[in-house]
Amino acid sequence: MSALLKDRGTTMTSLKDKTLFITGGSRGIGRAIALRAAADGARIAIAAKTSEPHPKLPGTVNSVAAEINAAGGQALPLTVDIREENRLAEAVSETVSAFGGIDILVNNASALFLADTAHTPMKRFDLMFDVNVRGTYAASQAALPHLAKSANPHVLTLSPPLQLNPKWFGDHCAYTMSKYGMSMCVLGMAEEFRPRGIAVNALWPRYMIQTAASRLLGVSPEGCRSADIMADAAHVILTRPSRECTGNFYLDDDVLSEEGVQDFTHYSLDPAAPLIPDLFVA
Repeated sequence: MSALLKDRGTTMTSLKDKTLFITGGSRGIGRAIALRAAADGARIAIAAKTSEPHPKLPGTVNSVAAEINAAGGQALPLTVDIREENRLAEAVSETVSAFGGIDILVNNASALFLADTAHTPMKRFDLMFDVNVRGTYAASQAALPHLAKSANPHVLTLSPPLQLNPKWFGDHCAYTMSKYGMSMCVLGMAEEFRPRGIAVNALWPRYMIQTAASRLLGVSPEGCRSADIMADAAHVILTRPSRECTGNFYLDDDVLSEEGVQDFTHYSLDPAAPLIPDLFVA
């Protein structure tokens, strides 16, 4: 959690006693969102596939659960492959049994493969669509009956603004389609769920975030921001009144600017280095 928003905590609405269901939260941005909510005293179900340590990627559902508990939250680690809708439905039921309901769904799980059409194996194509599009849809569907019972229900999907610019398709058509598929879920579900008072929004970083995925892609950490900026932006969105905040495609620093934040240098890993724009941001 950034020191800036921590200091402003007394003026912000809290996530205390709220229940979050976060997909793919064993590392990176999902983990950061979980720890930011935990600092408020939230209850958090971490639904991710990694239950045993990965040789190249840090974090498991159990390691993040321990961090959540240490930060002041209550954790429920759930080993879930969101491609398996029956297991996903079970995990939602386990969360409701443990915590009494679900107030917030964070669709964070995502598969990444940046290649052109000729070099994208269909196995990779299927993985991205199964995790990114189908997984987002399935998690939203499974959580919907429980969100409808919440006083301030939110669905937050980590997907980009919808811009049909050919440059985002030319180099990695399959990945772009899968991420835009997540954003189309936001567009459609925001309108569908609006009468029920369930907010559905998207959040995306303006500049690259240092994560295990960015390191595997060879992105220089000096040009990245920390995942804290996404966690702080998510916190702002998720504490807004759901009936007044839906159908938006937010960029992280725009959200924080609306809250009066003017200096973002503390989020940069190297404040002296130029930041690297993220994909899908004009």
